Amino acid sequence: MTDDLRRSRVTVFLRPLFLYPHLIWSILWSYAALVAAVGNWIFTLILGRSPQALEDFLFHYIRYESQVLAYGLMTANPFPGFLGVRAYPVDVTLESGRQRRLITLFRPILAIPALLLSWVLLVVYLVLGLAAWFVCLVLGRMPKGMRDLGAYCLRYETQTRAYLTFLTDRYPSLSAPNF
Repeated sequence: MTDDLRRSRVTVFLRPLFLYPHLIWSILWSYAALVAAVGNWIFTLILGRSPQALEDFLFHYIRYESQVLAYGLMTANPFPGFLGVRAYPVDVTLESGRQRRLITLFRPILAIPALLLSWVLLVVYLVLGLAAWFVCLVLGRMPKGMRDLGAYCLRYETQTRAYLTFLTDRYPSLSAPNF
């Protein structure tokens, strides 16, 4: 997490409009990512690891989604790219490697508690983002505590996505993030 916490009032005010191209692109990319995640599940069951092409595609998808959420909900300031490849104040890393086949087989079931908590944290993040929009309009900056809570919610959401797309068999963790 690298961010100076300053926000331009004009771009904060117009940010909902700036998100429209990303929302359209995100919907299209989500369909492809769903197909890729199913394929990744099958290949991971067979090979014990994600094929590099699927891993790269899904990683860039997750990175892109994280960047758009961070931008849209005021956690980060610069306008994100459309491919999830460039450096951004909120960045995602992936620890890839061998995965246990038995856990991979039952992962859709094992992920249910993490998915429920992720949804709760996503609602918290959405409410926080709405409040942050008003705060940034008034102050011209993002309070560090609000930014850090948003980053915490986003971190858990991102871990859950990586777990559900079979990029890692590491279960999402609530441990403190490393900023």
